[in-house]
Amino acid sequence: MSEQPQFDILVVGGGMVGSALALGLSRQGWNVGLVEGADRKALMQDPEEALSAEDFDPRVSAISVASQRLLEQLGVWPDITAGRHCPYQTMTVWDGDGTGRIQFEAAELRAPALGTIIENRRIVRALFDALADSAVTLIDGVRVSGWWQDGHTRGIRLEDGQTFGARLVVAADGAHSRLRQWVGLPTREWDYGQQAIVCTVRTAQSHRYTAWQRFSPTGPLAFLPLLSESGDEHFCSIVWSQDTEEARRLMGLDDHAFKAELERAIERELGAVDRVSRRYAFPLRQRHAKEYIAPGFALVGDAAHTIHPLAGQGANLGYGDVRALLDELASARSKGIDPDNELVLARYQRRRKGENLAMMAAMEGFKQLFGRDELTLRWLRNTGMRWLNQLGPIKNRIAAEAMGLDA
Repeated sequence: MSEQPQFDILVVGGGMVGSALALGLSRQGWNVGLVEGADRKALMQDPEEALSAEDFDPRVSAISVASQRLLEQLGVWPDITAGRHCPYQTMTVWDGDGTGRIQFEAAELRAPALGTIIENRRIVRALFDALADSAVTLIDGVRVSGWWQDGHTRGIRLEDGQTFGARLVVAADGAHSRLRQWVGLPTREWDYGQQAIVCTVRTAQSHRYTAWQRFSPTGPLAFLPLLSESGDEHFCSIVWSQDTEEARRLMGLDDHAFKAELERAIERELGAVDRVSRRYAFPLRQRHAKEYIAPGFALVGDAAHTIHPLAGQGANLGYGDVRALLDELASARSKGIDPDNELVLARYQRRRKGENLAMMAAMEGFKQLFGRDELTLRWLRNTGMRWLNQLGPIKNRIAAEAMGLDA
């Protein structure tokens, strides 16, 4: 093993989180390797111009201001926003079984936007463009097949027989992280009993640069605004989380019937749904690693935690992990400390675990609150939403913390 190529840090998983981490670590001066199973050419392809709902990536993220700042620091934000993206100024949330409604406005926070809706593939492409001009060693187009440890060196085996070692290995290989399993970090997890339906729609009315979310007892529906290259404001990405049986029923409908269900569920806030792209559905499961670290090993992003998509915070929690790990490793490098130092990794875990657990608990609380149909609970949540909507300072403090804005 000692004769194999060695890195200071080896990042496994080149998605939005792993590629950002590898780029940031390289900028700090670490010798970094990045392993990604997909071929880099596919990841660096320019998305086609969006002329219809089918042309958008169904996977989008609501990038918060805090995450935007990280991407700015990495130098990739101008490339990301050179293509299609949609900053949203308003977020409107309401209870479909009552009169409670709350609205957040960027103007009230003296901010240009609450966040930006971006297709995931555009973020990844911008990061891989930057990686091509960095000192990161990119190992792509081959899957990881195993994990090994030899003293202070840890590493991975690839399906093509290559072996790579490093002082620190970081798993950014997703919710079903094989590295997390091989290293032996257990998780706490449970099934939500729901599926998320995602697709792109075109509506008769403009989305008005607003993110819309309606809660119902069977799950929330979000319409997230998209913007085509020509400035068409009628496209939205939808995330419709529904109890499993209801999700299966919706997925079984033809496009005409599905559009009618969407119009009813969003209460025609955007008029008729004119077009709908191919639909995808995936089961929802909450998962949290009991420990984010082991000797010479760390988890980031979905490999460490997955939450319900109702608040769109998954990518932002992952970028929070990246910021914290970059901070701790930059401090370590400035002091001549090795990247696998147990105190360095412990500080990273301490910074992130509490914040991630708090967000997961809040999302679970929202799901339970809106998923119950008792008359008393319906009255309380609707009264609470109307009350909070009238309390500007408290409402804006909540928005500022959620979106990473300075209040």
